[in-house]
This record gives sequence, structure tokens and C-alpha cells, in this order.
Amino acid sequence: MSQHDIGLIGLAVMGQNLVLNMANNGYSVAVYNRTTSTTNEFVGGLKDRPVDVVHEGTADRIVGYDSLEEFVASLKRPRRAMIMVKAGGPVDAVIEQLKPMLDAGDIIIDGGNSDFNDTNRRSKDLPEAGLQFIGTGVSGGEEGALKGPSIMPGGHIEAWLHVKDLFQAISAKVGPNNDIPCCEWVGEDGAGHYVKMVHNGIEYGDMQLICEAYFILKHVIGASNEELFEIFKQWNEGELESYLIEITRDIFTVKDPETDNALVDQILDTARQKGTGKWMSQHALDLGVPTTLITEAVYARCLSAQKDARVRAEEVLTGPEASFDGDRKAFIEDVRQALYASKLCSYAQGYVQLDAAAEEFGWKLNNGNIALLWRGGCIIRSTFLGDIKNAFDKNADLENLLLDDFFKEAIDQAQPSWRRVVATAVEHGLPVPGFAAALTYYDGYRRGRLPANLLQAQRDYFGAHTYQRIDKPREETFHTDWIRERNIGE
Repeated sequence: MSQHDIGLIGLAVMGQNLVLNMANNGYSVAVYNRTTSTTNEFVGGLKDRPVDVVHEGTADRIVGYDSLEEFVASLKRPRRAMIMVKAGGPVDAVIEQLKPMLDAGDIIIDGGNSDFNDTNRRSKDLPEAGLQFIGTGVSGGEEGALKGPSIMPGGHIEAWLHVKDLFQAISAKVGPNNDIPCCEWVGEDGAGHYVKMVHNGIEYGDMQLICEAYFILKHVIGASNEELFEIFKQWNEGELESYLIEITRDIFTVKDPETDNALVDQILDTARQKGTGKWMSQHALDLGVPTTLITEAVYARCLSAQKDARVRAEEVLTGPEASFDGDRKAFIEDVRQALYASKLCSYAQGYVQLDAAAEEFGWKLNNGNIALLWRGGCIIRSTFLGDIKNAFDKNADLENLLLDDFFKEAIDQAQPSWRRVVATAVEHGLPVPGFAAALTYYDGYRRGRLPANLLQAQRDYFGAHTYQRIDKPREETFHTDWIRERNIGE
């Protein structure tokens, strides 16, 4: 008998917490997992969970099913089946299982971290089976999934109308009255997963920048973990206020129960990645846009993974020996300003790539609304996303965030500090790929003329690739016989 508002397939932690969120908000949810014992353990343990996790009546609104056939039959029409399994082949496998069981107009929702290319393909293929499809980014981790994530849906607009109320009910809320949902329609086909990919790429950049700030403070002025706690605590009370700054502050307070040392100092310095940052960098190259900071953040993780090689190199390679004799308080402020300016460049690059992708795929993205989606619930939530929203509200066609008056003024104010920090890091032999990439991007973007004129001459010299001239129309190209024309004397 059709009874459930929605069904969810895949009961890993994110799936379970989304189910609890839906049921806590009054929706009836069918659940299915390929491993039946997982379904039974989840449903059977609901009444043992604390009341802040499972609200009154929630357990009665969640029903587990042993077979997909029963699961599908239990859903109200149009059926809404949400998939929360590993991206790629597993999603396709579940879709193929569902297709013969669903009727025309039913809706499949992919809520995992899928490659937007897969979502583009599924958005085109599923209508042939009479089905509607939504590919949606969901950000916020375990806590966000339970208490209110940022949700970025894309795909078929007709399907969105059937999930809008539910998705907005379970999403994070922001605004003066805490009533603006961090969930709104993003665009057609793979737009939702593309926006989530860019979110994750910016997350990579933010985390790398914070780590560089930590590394500089630790190795230039010798800041202790207690000092670092105070520094990040103060930073979180100003324009850098954000979830990532907040959790970084907290990390410096945690002791390792085995050694009584700071836990952060006991953690191996090798970082992992799930691929979304890499996807963003790869597609930036496809689009020809300079998403340099996020790409450097991906490379920094790759270098961190070469732990054994780095340990061997440390015994052989040398660098400068420098000491700091300046004003510690002033330098801490310099690092804060450098972090803020670099962060602004990271978001500017992310939005440039969103605009390029929108042009490539014909999406009508609303950049201001995207900033609002990220304002709460997600990992990159921060105060200044409101400033990004304001910038696009003033000028929906803003070419680059750095051109907005607010961001221009912020960068102008931060520039001296930013340059001092990068120079100091270089003098001390400290790697700062994020800070340096952001500053180099800014310096490149603000110059009307770059050295690519020489590059084009080189290409034409060895490969007859031609060049354009500054005094001729852009559509005209020229070639020079450089060997014949060269004049190198005797």
C-alpha cells in the first residue's frame, strides 16, 4: 500500500542521518539497503537513540524493506526514490534495478557526490524510460545531514516541484529570522552536482589556506597550540568567521589520551581526497579557466601523500635558516589579512569557473542564490558569503568578484600584509602554494599585459602556430619566418 512520502536507498551514515532529518520534520520515509542487516539494525535501533536525534514520533515514520519491489510499492505517487550510494557504477546499478519497477512520471534522486558528467548523462537517458531525475549536491557532513544540510538540486525542473517542500524543510536555514532555506533550484541536468563540485573545490582551497596560516604561525613565530587556539578564536569573531575557522580553533584544545600531547601533533601529515577537488581542477583545464588556488590545494594533498619520499629528501635537501625578530602581534594580523585576501581569490576563481560552465552547458545559474545555498549547513559556510550574495545582487553579471567595490576595498587593505606574509614564508623556506597562487592570480588578473606575447612568438618560431597583433583586428593571424628575420650579429 502506497504510504511513504519518499524512499531512501543506501544507509551509510549520510543516508541514515538524512532519513532521520526527513522523519523528524514529519515526513514518512521508506528505507532500503542492499545488506538487509544494516536496514534492520538502523530501524530496530531508532527508539534507543537520544531524543535530540530521534524526535517524538520519528521512529513510527520510518519503515525498512527487505526488497526493492516492496520498497517501491510503498511509495506515494509520483514515487520519489533517493539514492545515497557510492558514486559512479553503484548509482547506475541501482537506477537499472529501479527502472522496471517505476512508472512514468516517477522520480529518481541521486544525492551522492556524483560526477556532474554522469548526472548530465542520466538527465538525458532517464526521460527515455519516462522517468524524471534530480541530481543534487548535499553538503554538511553527518551533522548537516541530520540537522540541516545545504542542498543543491539540479536536473528536471518538473521533478523539483515534487520535492521542493521536503528538501527545503530539511535544509539548513539562515537569515534574520532563520527562515531562509539553504536549498533552491540550481539548474538543468548536472548543474546541481557541478555546484556541489565547486563547493568542494573551494573547501579544498579554504582548508589548504588555513593549514598554511597555521604552518606559518607555528614555524615563523613559534606559536604554541594554546596561542593558536586564541588566534583562531579571535579570527572567528571577525570577518573570517566560518565553520572551518571554528573547528580549527577547537582542534588545538584536544589532547591525545595515549600521550597527553596535543592530538593534532600526533596525526600523520598525509592528506586524503575523494576526488571532487580533482574533478574541479580537471574541468577548469577543459574550460580554460585559471582555477589555480584550488588546483594547488589538490597538488598539496598529493605532495603530502609522498611522506616517505619527503622524509628521505629532508636528509639531503637544504633551505634557508631564518629567524623572526619583528612584531609578533603585527605579524599575526598580517597572516589574518593574507588568509582573508587569499580566501576572496579562491571564491572569485570558483565563480569564474561556474560562469564558464554555465556558458558551456547552457545553464542559467544564479550566483547570488548559490552563495545563499552555501551560507548555512555546508562545510564552507561563512559570514562573508553574505557579502558575495550582496555583490551579485548589485550586479548579476559581475565578471569577477574582485571587481566588486566591497572585495576591491578588502583586497586593497590586505595587500601589504599579504605580500609580507608570502615573502616571509619564502625567506623561511616554508611552502605556501595557496597564498602564493592566490596572490599570483591577483597580480596576473590586474595586469592588462602579460608576457604571453613572448610565448606566442616562441610558438610561432618553432611550430608556425601564428600570432595576433595589438594593432590589428583579433580575428587576423600572422606568421613570421623568425630564422630568416633574426638579427643576431656576428
